[in-house]
Amino acid sequence: MEQRDRGLPTDATAPARGVPPVPADGEVPADGEAASGVRLAHLVSAGVVTALVGFASASVVVLAGLRAVGADPTQAASGLLAVTVTQALGTLWLSRRHRMPILLAWSTPGAALLASTGAVDGGWPAAVGAFFVVGGLILLTAMWPRLGALIATIPAPIAQAMLAGVLLSLCLAPVHGLVDHPALVAPAVVVWLVLLRLAPRWAVPAAFVAAVVAVGIWVARHGGPGGPLLPRVVLTAPTLTWAAVLSLALPLYVVTMASQNVPGVAVLSAYGYAVPWRESMTVTGVGTVVGASAGGHAINLAAITAALAASPDAHPDPRRRWVVAHLAGWTFLALAGVSMALVTVVTAAPAGVTTAVAGLALVGTLASSLTSALADPDDRQGAVVTFVVAASGITLAGVGAAFWALAAGLLVGATLRRRPPSARPPAGLPAPPER
Repeated sequence: MEQRDRGLPTDATAPARGVPPVPADGEVPADGEAASGVRLAHLVSAGVVTALVGFASASVVVLAGLRAVGADPTQAASGLLAVTVTQALGTLWLSRRHRMPILLAWSTPGAALLASTGAVDGGWPAAVGAFFVVGGLILLTAMWPRLGALIATIPAPIAQAMLAGVLLSLCLAPVHGLVDHPALVAPAVVVWLVLLRLAPRWAVPAAFVAAVVAVGIWVARHGGPGGPLLPRVVLTAPTLTWAAVLSLALPLYVVTMASQNVPGVAVLSAYGYAVPWRESMTVTGVGTVVGASAGGHAINLAAITAALAASPDAHPDPRRRWVVAHLAGWTFLALAGVSMALVTVVTAAPAGVTTAVAGLALVGTLASSLTSALADPDDRQGAVVTFVVAASGITLAGVGAAFWALAAGLLVGATLRRRPPSARPPAGLPAPPER
């Protein structure tokens, strides 16, 4: 069994100067004061804000992805509910057990991949089968380190170029949305642009709120929402097809590992925390499998929102930051209750509005992916080929563009490689140490 405090910063075992000792049970002191004099209200607000930023920044991306692979509005709402609940439960378990600000999230790049790939042979049941496969692969990564080592052989520029190509079509959606539905999309774009200058952290959540308000006004003027508002689980029996495995499952697994799990470890490491890798992969793998039949595509370690809980802004004492992640987990459970109402509102809007807002949420990810993909001159040609094939949206032999992009990039990279593999710096996914 792993020790609860393993992975805490090295200076976390002794109280900081002027800081009262942390109670043995790790709970917030009863007088409402946190270890460094920060009030409980600050911890609660930090946890709530962390969850709200994560939910508002990408929930529309999840809905767009699930709808694209064949889910109807009720099934998409069930999928959003599934990933919200499973990531909440996983966060509650890991943060409390290890006393670290370990935060789980749904795979936003994975949802973008679904939106780009679209329906596959077998429809929605085949997509659900692909989600099961992804969960199984994440569990296999936890149990069999060689699989992680195999994924690590994929050069990072190739993986990032595949993600950038997948994101391109979604990031073009705001442009089309402004032309087709300016009254509904323009408020979100204006709010996003203004806050990108003044408060970047809130740019996407505020744009999401602006879009929901605009859509809500539009829906009210056109008869009001006509769908259900209370959340419910809709189970789908999975089917397995080779097209879904190659088009969805394998690219979704690679993107989730490359763009979420490994960066999530790096973010926490930057703040002095050593993530329990094997247990984290086990929890996210089980969560993905459990949520798959309800429409959940994948959960993983959070990266960007993890920094909100792990940074000194959350709490000056690194021993207390786990409370922020823990409270974020409870907030996610509360937000799960609005999943059906959110879907009812956004699906009542004209086609293209939801994807336009999702595109705004992914512009920053596209920029960072392109930067990483093109940074190394030795891998640039392979990365460009990967990007072009992924952005093309082709389907060959029933298999989508993401798989062929990865295959083409690896082929071009191997053909043009000028240095032997042993001389090249490790560019793919690092094999995290077993903890």
